[in-house]
Amino acid sequence: MSRIGNIIKVPDLRNKVLFTLMMLVLYRFGSYVPVPGIDQNAVAAIEDQARQGGVLAFLQLFSGRALTRFSLFALGIMPYITASIIMQILAVVIPKLQEWQQQGAVGQRKTTQWTRYVTIGISILQSTGLVFLFHNGGGGLTGGQSNLDLVPGFSPAIVMLIVLTFTGGSALLMWMGELITTRGIGNGMSLIIFCSVVSGLPSAFSAVYAAENGAVKLAIFIAFFLVLLVFIVFIELGQRRIPVQFAKRVVGRRMYSGQSTYIPLKVNQAGVIPIIFASAVINLPVLLSQVLPSDGWGASVSKFINDYLADTTNMVYLAFLGLLIVGFTYFYTAIAFDPVQQADNLRKQGGFIPGIRPGPQTEHYLTKVLNRITLPG
Repeated sequence: MSRIGNIIKVPDLRNKVLFTLMMLVLYRFGSYVPVPGIDQNAVAAIEDQARQGGVLAFLQLFSGRALTRFSLFALGIMPYITASIIMQILAVVIPKLQEWQQQGAVGQRKTTQWTRYVTIGISILQSTGLVFLFHNGGGGLTGGQSNLDLVPGFSPAIVMLIVLTFTGGSALLMWMGELITTRGIGNGMSLIIFCSVVSGLPSAFSAVYAAENGAVKLAIFIAFFLVLLVFIVFIELGQRRIPVQFAKRVVGRRMYSGQSTYIPLKVNQAGVIPIIFASAVINLPVLLSQVLPSDGWGASVSKFINDYLADTTNMVYLAFLGLLIVGFTYFYTAIAFDPVQQADNLRKQGGFIPGIRPGPQTEHYLTKVLNRITLPG
């Protein structure tokens, strides 16, 4: 209660909280603003289909149901997240991006600016794909309801208008997230994702309560939700602390004793990024299947994709998604925490891990520990 009182009493903190809430309210409002040229009756039909599950139901989690409404923020924050991941991956192979990472705030501004450019490019590609996809009924995303056409007046002008609207909405949402980060509380992109996911809870609770023995089922559902939340927080805060000892230093005529500290290795070093990236990759074939020929080999490939990669209850889909998540987790962990660079920094600073020699042995030890804690995380 004292912390809540401090929010009210401290003007600067109170203004930051109010600004964050205002941005999130504007985001939710934008999720209901329809784009021009869309058949609202078809949108209602697709919303009903999305409530029954499937790929579309999963994708709309990250857009706060704006995707099924075909609204201003239909793309959500996904283009920005994808662009950020791409920039981090490219930084491993492009020396110029590596230099920017070592330039501090100046390099960070350059990386952020290029991330914005990549976000716009991805938004244009995704919005164009969505227009053609839903003009053809949504394909595998909507459970095969190919008779639905969200863009009845399909023409180059209408396509360009919808693409510009989606891209502008994605750019606006990216700007709002950056404003929350700089002028509000917490990380703006994370809060937008949280708001998107939480926005679906009231309807989920309502659906459970409306079923037979709804009160009992709702109580069990809430209890399971809280237990799962505690478990996730426990895993998120879990870390393996690697002890580090620094040698004695002589400064002038004084000798300073060595200090002891530790390297915190999080159990979940990669966070939710692998899940988001794996979801984007596994849904890419569903989008590409819309441009394949409707007969011959194209029909066979499309049928395979719709049967196995567009059905979220299929074992092939679940197994493939699990493998992608594990693979991207190890890949992104290697990017987020580089044992080679960490071992080199320790050696330059005069630090060492007790019982481990500086240099290659330290690198191998950090890699071994990181691999052991990554899989359960």
